[in-house]
Amino acid sequence: MQILEFRPQGIYCKPGKFYIDPWLPVDKALITHGHADHARMGMKSYLCQRYTTPILRIRLGEGIQVQDLDYNEPLNINGVTVSFHPAGHIIGSAQIRIEYKGKVVVVSGDYKLQNDGMSTPFELVRCHEFITESTFGLPIYQWEPVEQLNKQMQDWILRNQSYGKTSVFIGYSLGKAQRIMKAVEGIADIFVHGSINRLNQAYESVGIQLPTYRSVDLREDLKAINQAVVILPPSLVGTNIIKRIPNMAYAICSGWMAVRGARRWRSADAGFAVSDHADWNDLIEVTRGTGAEKVYVTHGQTAVFSKFLNEHGILSEEIKTDFGVEKEEALMKEDETA
Repeated sequence: MQILEFRPQGIYCKPGKFYIDPWLPVDKALITHGHADHARMGMKSYLCQRYTTPILRIRLGEGIQVQDLDYNEPLNINGVTVSFHPAGHIIGSAQIRIEYKGKVVVVSGDYKLQNDGMSTPFELVRCHEFITESTFGLPIYQWEPVEQLNKQMQDWILRNQSYGKTSVFIGYSLGKAQRIMKAVEGIADIFVHGSINRLNQAYESVGIQLPTYRSVDLREDLKAINQAVVILPPSLVGTNIIKRIPNMAYAICSGWMAVRGARRWRSADAGFAVSDHADWNDLIEVTRGTGAEKVYVTHGQTAVFSKFLNEHGILSEEIKTDFGVEKEEALMKEDETA
């Protein structure tokens, strides 16, 4: 019995008559999280985890029709039971569990096992079929512990301050920026770009406390940010706006920084492999842990990871989707609808 179909509009649950993270307009969309490749405009109605609701309203418009659920709260849709379970990716990120006539399918969305102190920690969900991401599905991607990575970032700031420099971090406005804020809390004053400030308000609206920060307009007075921490979206790299910051050192925060020499980032002063996705070992741990009889592999290193699973006794198939960062350059295209 096939519960899910892969259609041009996206992943479709035929008995439930709904889509999951569709990339074309549909009547009913279940959303795993608020990143722009998973939550798109044009759906008649949205269903998401409740922390994601304010993000959708900021990014897609206050007038959207949206219903939300708590984690592990079941909902019956046309005889299909759905529930949202923590994915550990960003605020409100969820794996979507779908049960119909005794069969369980889980769509992971994006996920990670590391506890970053900001997102609800990942929950392993047993199922018959599992649809997994594989953004960093190569053995070269193995993340350092969060505490160790945070210490490296803090030491970099202190070193910059000893030279009178302002520390600029580049990271996505949703998820990555807030994680950087948490990592460097108490080391220096924190300033954020306006797009980050707007999404910070979504965090605060659901009771998540962020480190003390201020919004900054880099076209105006820059004196306040001297030797401080400034967090900016990737779209500003190489622009005249970022070049206005005097005496700065800037660092890229991305899982891609685990591999040195990314050609678009050679001008950066530092790189930190801060990722909100599972690394190679975590992908293996999760896919095995679900007990799934079949695993569908989406976005990223689908061929390598699917081949590995098949060679190690887990039936696997690659699925083409419009999700995820397919190339290094995509990091530089921040969604500025925020």
